[in-house]
Amino acid sequence: MKMVDVGDKPKTERVAVATALLRMQSSTRERILAGTVEKGDVLAAARLAGIMAAKRTPDFIPLCHPIALSGVEVTVSPVDAGLAVRVAVRTVDRTGVEMEALTAACAASLTVYDMCKSLDRGMVLDAVQLEHKSGGRSGTWERESGPS
Repeated sequence: MKMVDVGDKPKTERVAVATALLRMQSSTRERILAGTVEKGDVLAAARLAGIMAAKRTPDFIPLCHPIALSGVEVTVSPVDAGLAVRVAVRTVDRTGVEMEALTAACAASLTVYDMCKSLDRGMVLDAVQLEHKSGGRSGTWERESGPS
């Protein structure tokens, strides 16, 4: 194993967008949206957890480069199945931010689970996936629409 040497690569703007779906009972989703979960503001905690996780990604993904993030945006939105998480991460650096975006989506979802497990232990973290990446030598990649 080795960490890839990116020292000769130019710094470019790089963006990655990842999503996750947290399936849950509709009553759980309604409690979250109403702000009546005992542990507090679930949506705010999930957003904060996502940002913190993006910043700490190299601490628990082996061989992942530490990079200076210029922005992390986490949104958590209601959908029929539960909650949809979307994370956009930006940097100007020598390597991409796909792992930071994916890690943030997972951490935001896990935070919702932790705060709501007393209401719904059957929640499912599902469909964690990269939607978009741009920048760097490989250019832009977009997930094709349709089922994942």
